Amino acid sequence: MATFLLFLLFGKNVEKKSLINPRWTNKHFMLLRSNDISELSRIFRLNLINSISGIKPVNLIGTASKKGRENLAIFSSVVHLGSNPAQLGFVMRPQGEHLSDTFQNINDTGFYTINHVTESLVKKAHYTSAKLPDETSEFERMQIEKTFIDGFAAPFVKQSPVKIGMKHLENISLPNGCFLVIGEVVLLEVEDSSIDDKGQLDLSTHNGVGVSGLNRYYQLQLMEEWPYVRESEIPNFDE
Repeated sequence: MATFLLFLLFGKNVEKKSLINPRWTNKHFMLLRSNDISELSRIFRLNLINSISGIKPVNLIGTASKKGRENLAIFSSVVHLGSNPAQLGFVMRPQGEHLSDTFQNINDTGFYTINHVTESLVKKAHYTSAKLPDETSEFERMQIEKTFIDGFAAPFVKQSPVKIGMKHLENISLPNGCFLVIGEVVLLEVEDSSIDDKGQLDLSTHNGVGVSGLNRYYQLQLMEEWPYVRESEIPNFDE
């Protein structure tokens, strides 16, 4: 028990399978209850809980302040909320007295962009998570080329194959102090070759990436496509 807890709390190099502990349901699976999770070391817990939701989308959110100062930040929490009206959301971390540039700019101007990240862009995108001086733009610091489309108020990532212009609708406070930022899609630029005749986007055509946790990036490949499910069309899985 003590050795097991040392491994969890301090990351010691312990042969886990040799431990006799009721939290191991068998030799391959570890069982953690809420009190066990709360006792994990901060970094271990952060990495574990951030990765258990699986692969998440990787996007760069572009904003500009009221004074025109541009900001770019990586997010892995963008989610589809509805198609009519077309709405997306993303999660902002708890804010202190000084709001993050992304959150401040969105609240001040009402507009922002969401830009897909590709394999060739992922390294630069990752480093936009660094805390930079207020006067420093991530576009310039990471040498990411920006572009403006159709007079939209916020900057897009020129290299991104999917560029989404968003109008801010509202912020919803979440139980953990985070905010769900909700916006309406008011502009969309997508490479024609990546959309099929049904309107579906094939992320593998432009080498899109996903992320697990905070910093482990994965290539995306189309594996299979199944039809819209009707009960009469469910296959016989006993065969």
